Formats: sequence, C-alpha cells, structure tokens
Amino acid sequence: MSDAAATVADALRDAKVRGLDRLDAQLLLAHVLARPRSWLLAHGDASLDDPQRRAWQALLARRVAGEPVAYLVGAKEFHRLALQVDANVLVPRPETELLVDWAIERLAAMPGADRRVVDLGTGSGAIALAVKHACPSARVLATDIDPAALRVAQTNAQRLGLPVALRQSAWWSGIGSERFDLVLSNPPYIAGGDPHLVALWHEPTLALTPGGDGLDALRAIVAGAPEHLEPGGWLLLEHGHDQAEAVQALLQAQGFAAIETRVDLGGHPRCTGARR
Repeated sequence: MSDAAATVADALRDAKVRGLDRLDAQLLLAHVLARPRSWLLAHGDASLDDPQRRAWQALLARRVAGEPVAYLVGAKEFHRLALQVDANVLVPRPETELLVDWAIERLAAMPGADRRVVDLGTGSGAIALAVKHACPSARVLATDIDPAALRVAQTNAQRLGLPVALRQSAWWSGIGSERFDLVLSNPPYIAGGDPHLVALWHEPTLALTPGGDGLDALRAIVAGAPEHLEPGGWLLLEHGHDQAEAVQALLQAQGFAAIETRVDLGGHPRCTGARR
C-alpha cells in the first residue's frame, strides 16, 4: 500500500492536491477515523492503518467523482438535527432552513397549540422533523411518493424520537379530505433542461426535477391546496431563484391572500407563501 496517506496530514495534503475542498476532506477523514473533525487539527502526525487508508482512498475517489459528502458519511446536519441520508433522498440544503424558520414563525402566530401540518415530498424528513422538533405540540404528517424515501424519514424520526406520521402519497393523492393549518413543500422544481442537473446526477432525479419548465409539481400543490387548508391556513413553498413570480401568479389564480416571497442568505428569492 502506498504511503501517500500515512498520516492525517498526508491524507489532507493528498485531498488538496486532488482538488478537494478542505472542509469536505476533513469531514471524510473524520468519518474514516471515527474522530471529531476538531481532533484532526491537533493530530496531524497521527498514523492511519491499512484499513483506514484503504477506506480513505475509496471515499476520496468517490468525492472527487462528485458524490455528495452526506452520502459518503451517511449523515447531514439540518436545522440543528443530525439526519441520516442516502442516495434515495436529496441532501438537505441550508437554503431549505428558510422554509422551516418561516413555518415555525407561522405556527407561533396561530392561536392554540394543536395545529396540523403536512410536509409534501418529505424525502429524508428534514422539514417535517425540524418543524416537529421546534413545535412539539404540532401534529405533523410527512408524505412522499417513494417508499425508499419514507423508510429514510422513518429511520430519522425514530432515531430522533420525533413522532411524525408518514404516508405514501403523490402530492394530494393520498390525503383524502384531510385539512391542515399549514402546508409545506420543497418539491422538485429544476427545469428538465437545466445544465445544473448534470452535477446533481448522484441525487434522485424524481426529487430534483418534474421535467419541462420545472413548475409542474408546484402547480399541482398550489391547485390542490385550497381544499386541504383550513380557513386562514398557510401554504409555504420552496422554489428556484427565478420562479418567484410564477409561483406568486399560481397563488393569485387560486385566490390566496397575503402572498409573500422571502430571500435566502445568498439574496435569492427562495420561498413563497400565502394564506387561504
């Protein structure tokens, strides 16, 4: 076995030479060594044994090929929750925390505590679980069309001790006549021909794009929302940076009020919501 990664410092230098982001390299090496990332900074001369070096080289190659760090280590932090993730679900993005913060704000403004919330297209369960964690009295339902994604969400809910109901459903198809005080969704919204999809090929296409102009899932959610929202209830949606006006128009066409768009930390229009 080559001694290119004989020590922690060697391994991190190897990653730098191969063009890997420093934080990514540290997260992967910490995972291989089962140590906190902070430990690496003080133990640059610590040796890697052969199994560790083989594991490191394998993960390094996969990351260089574009596989997300979250899949390689099997975890991703989201809204202060440590979530398990795999290739059946999208990697939760920091931008989506904006949607969660808005949901928490809306729930706090509603009278009473026993509010019903549904997260459509839950994936790993990130949004639903973050809302339940912040608002324990809310009754949260999380849906997804993919049974494999629901298994990931269920694992996260059980491990975190957050009681969230899970159901297989394609948007509103499995909801019946149920009504909610708050509807949330981060649906697939990338246009089918968007060149960014090439870099995202490791993640499930179904969760990234509905094809066409990218708005089909948003259209379906907005169209069905009025009959599933209590009077005064809210619909909050994540969307692409260039889709805010289109989503606002969809909400206006369905008679929603108090339509608002919020921007993410990068200054991009990221979430639009409205009241029934």
